[in-house]
Amino acid sequence: NGNVLVTGGYNGVALNSAELYNPSTEMWTITGSMHYTRQHHTASVLTNGKVLVTGGYNGVVLNSAELYDPSTGVWTITGSMNFTRYFHTASVFTNGQVLVTHGLDNLGVLNSSELYQP
Repeated sequence: NGNVLVTGGYNGVALNSAELYNPSTEMWTITGSMHYTRQHHTASVLTNGKVLVTGGYNGVVLNSAELYDPSTGVWTITGSMNFTRYFHTASVFTNGQVLVTHGLDNLGVLNSSELYQP
C-alpha cells in the first residue's frame, strides 16, 4: 500500500515496537507491537502482502519468527527457525518462500540457510 513498516531496533534496550511511515503524507503511525523485542533482524514482504520478521538479538540470539498483517495491524507468531541468528539476510522468492541465510550466532559466523514456507 506504499507504507513503510519499521520494526524493533534499539534504544538502550531492544524494542518490540512497530511504526508505519506514509511517504505521501510524511506521517508516522504506531501499529501493533511484535511479541518479542529484537534488533539486527530481517523483515521481508511476502507475496501475500504480510511481513515476515525473523531472528535478531535481544540479549540472546533469537530463532523466533513473526508475521505482520498490514490489513489488521496484528502480529502472529509463526514457526521458529532451526538455528538462532542475527545480522542475517532473507530473500523472498516468487513462489512465496523465503530463504534465510548466514548471519551470526553465539559462536560466530553461520554458513547455514533455511527455507520458510508460508
